[in-house]
Amino acid sequence: MTIHRSSYASPVEALAALIRTLVVYEQRYQMSSADFYARYQKGDMGDAADFVEWAGNYQHYLQLKEEMEHKLVAVG
Repeated sequence: MTIHRSSYASPVEALAALIRTLVVYEQRYQMSSADFYARYQKGDMGDAADFVEWAGNYQHYLQLKEEMEHKLVAVG
């Protein structure tokens, strides 16, 4: 598996890139990332490279989204 690292000018750009990546998986496997992740955590999805990457991307998405929400609340 090849690891790709990207840098973004802002957290918003990073979040948008993650969402685009998640949508590709969702279309490919015909399920939402949230549903996939719940099943993945239960061990129902196996450990195929796509699933490991999807799970990692979804975790990153959740973390970044939470960070951005906290910053927005702090500003408001």
